[in-house]
Amino acid sequence: MIVFSRTFIRKRVISLATTASVAATSFALAQDPAGTYHVRGAVPIQYVADRPELPGEQPFLSEYDTAMNKMMADMTIKPTGDVDHDFVAMMVPHHQGAIDMAQAVLRYGHNEQLRRLAQEIVVTQQQEIAAMRLAVGEELPPSVASPTQAGAAALPQPAAPSPAMSPHDAMSHHSMSLQ
Repeated sequence: MIVFSRTFIRKRVISLATTASVAATSFALAQDPAGTYHVRGAVPIQYVADRPELPGEQPFLSEYDTAMNKMMADMTIKPTGDVDHDFVAMMVPHHQGAIDMAQAVLRYGHNEQLRRLAQEIVVTQQQEIAAMRLAVGEELPPSVASPTQAGAAALPQPAAPSPAMSPHDAMSHHSMSLQ
């Protein structure tokens, strides 16, 4: 007769519990491959964008929803084994999403302080995207003008950072202050 020790049984129970947890998580992700993110007490913007009682805000909400969904989808990458490239592959869509959301505020917002902040976000995020791409040896795409709103002049494009610029030299959107 085979007798198992308590330690052996405990390890097997922990192993089975871990396996069950991983399987449940995998099953949940398989059911929602887009990985919908929920914040307690908040309504995802895609549900708000379809509300008829907010007709004046519909274009903004729709554009913001599109930007958010594109950002989240584009941040989902297949890891390459190169942490630096994977980081850039995920952060560039994150920064581009911030640019797209700021441009929506520039098109539809009215608060001048927020519009100035949105303009700064566009410029600094473009600079950070360029710095990250240069840091991993990627070529920079040609610059294109960013409209602030229909019929308005385009935002000035930031100068591309020099190849000698380190990613630490780029201004971080997390430490920006209003002027």
